[in-house]
Amino acid sequence: QVQLVESGGGSVQAGGSLRLSCAASGYTYRRVGWFRQVPGTGHEGVAAIYTSSGTTYYADSVKGRFTISQDNAKNTVYLQMNSLKPEDTSMYVCAAAYGDTLYPLRWGEYHRWGQGTQVTVSS
Repeated sequence: QVQLVESGGGSVQAGGSLRLSCAASGYTYRRVGWFRQVPGTGHEGVAAIYTSSGTTYYADSVKGRFTISQDNAKNTVYLQMNSLKPEDTSMYVCAAAYGDTLYPLRWGEYHRWGQGTQVTVSS
């Protein structure tokens, strides 16, 4: 069965770090992204990576603080989050897609989603 499983969320104080993991089983996707829920808006694209080339994309709000990476042998994508801020608090969801897109940080450009992992940053 094809699925995405996230892990690594938790609670941390502002300025701290967390590393999220997204393990894919059953398929090697072309593109994997991390999103976070925004109340009343939907999902904000945080970072994305093309698994074959390693090309990465970031939202302006996390550039310089978050890093997306992958371990192809484990079919796992990571999101290293440093210098966390209270406004980073959210449910983070991993998503995967089969093909290319002009909009790698857009929720609707993905085909599979995980259940999410909660990140809470206290001030």
